[in-house]
Order: sequence, then structure tokens, then C-alpha cells
Amino acid sequence: MFARKPRDDHDVQERAALLLVTPGALVELAAPDALAVVRSMRPHRIPAGTVLMRAGEHDAPSHARDAQDGMSLILSGEVTVESDSAAEGFVVSVLGPGSLIGELGLIDQAARSATCTAATDLALAVLSREALNQLLAEQPGVAARLLSAIAMRVAGHLRETNRKLVALARVNKAMQQELDAAHSINRRLLQQQDHAAARESRL
Repeated sequence: MFARKPRDDHDVQERAALLLVTPGALVELAAPDALAVVRSMRPHRIPAGTVLMRAGEHDAPSHARDAQDGMSLILSGEVTVESDSAAEGFVVSVLGPGSLIGELGLIDQAARSATCTAATDLALAVLSREALNQLLAEQPGVAARLLSAIAMRVAGHLRETNRKLVALARVNKAMQQELDAAHSINRRLLQQQDHAAARESRL
């Protein structure tokens, strides 16, 4: 763990705590709580190309399980995220320092909703479920505020997803209206052709 180490590691803790409260992570978490959480995390280095989690699977691949047994904070490097509905490896987003991976896996053990792959060498800080349970036992207030911040983050993601779905529905409706108009024009053109052909046949 990061806890109670020499000055260099203390600097790493402070940097990790600052990253933990950025907009890409848990911005609602207070700085002292973030530092307490970081002290319960373990540092991990992951080589480029490593699959941290796969969509539809409950656990991380064996070679990344230690680093993905819960919530990971990216300290350096980049991770590509592919949706479970994406085809041909379509990248949905790229996450960098200050981003979280697997925060829902910290709470439940449901199947992963996306595939995350290390695009570069990574430095991560990992809070495992075991470490969370220990935090709940030793610092329940900090743990409660951490879980509240995670819940607010998830709620924000849901609102954003809903906003995108509403926008997509509007686009689909507009496209359908354009298709209906095109079909109507085609029908009128065909009718005019039929009428012209009928008149020509009577001549």
C-alpha cells in the first residue's frame, strides 16, 4: 500500500490524492478523504497492450487481476475503452491520468460493461474490495463519503447517457421524417410516370 512510507512516496500519495478529486474521478470527495483513500490503495504498473477487463466478463483476465480487483486510478498512461456493443474494436473513449476504471466493480461483481486496454504503459493506484472493507472497518466515515462520491459519479454518468439517448432519439425522429418525405416524393414521381405512360399509350 501507499501508507506510511518515505518522503518520495508521500509526494506520490499527494499527487494521487489530487488526481482522485479531478473531474475525471471523484470531484465530490474532499482532499483529506482522498488522501485517506489513497493510503489504502496499492501501486501497480501495467505494460502496454494489457487487457484490464473485458465486456461481459465478471473478473479481470488473470494477468491483470491484481490490478483490477476493484477501482483503479490512472496515475500515468492511457487506457482505451471499447463498448460491449461496439464492433470491430471501435474505441469509445481514451482515458488518461486522473480517470477511474472499474469503480462499479468495487461495489458489485456484475459483468463488465466495457473492455479496457492499456494503450501505453500504465501506473495505477488500485483500491481492492478487501481494502475497501478494511477502510469501512477502520474509517467508516471516509468509506461512506467515498461510496457517496462514487454514487454521485455514477448518477452523473447516467444523466449524461440519458441526455445522449434523448438527442439520439431526436436525430432518429428527424431522419425518419426525412425518409418519409423522400418516400412520399418517390411515390408521387412514380404516379406521375404511370400517368405519363398511360397518356402515351392512348396516343
